[in-house]
Amino acid sequence: MKEIVIANLSMDFALRIVNLYKYLCDDKQEYVMSKQLLRSGTSIGANIAESEHAQSKADFLSKLYISLKEGNETKYWLTLLYKASYLTENEHESMMKDLRIIIGTLVNTIKKTKDNVMEEN
Repeated sequence: MKEIVIANLSMDFALRIVNLYKYLCDDKQEYVMSKQLLRSGTSIGANIAESEHAQSKADFLSKLYISLKEGNETKYWLTLLYKASYLTENEHESMMKDLRIIIGTLVNTIKKTKDNVMEEN
């Protein structure tokens, strides 16, 4: 159930990232940082999708850790774009709110999975 929730959250967020990328390129003429944001912001969900068919719990955790790292990178690019005045405070905070939910859900899922692995051993 939690995997479905995080998959849906990350897909919705990826769509927001794609739309933000288009906006930054078309309206703000910003191509470099926005491309980095596009890569990291969509990679979160791509790795979550890969985790759904992981070969082992270790593989599952590895994919979630990659998603978590990509989430942190996305946070960096969003903040940099905001500080460079490409995003308004409202745009930045809206994206960060969604990202914090995804990161929190990933952290909880990783912790629960690690706890379950420890109980099995």
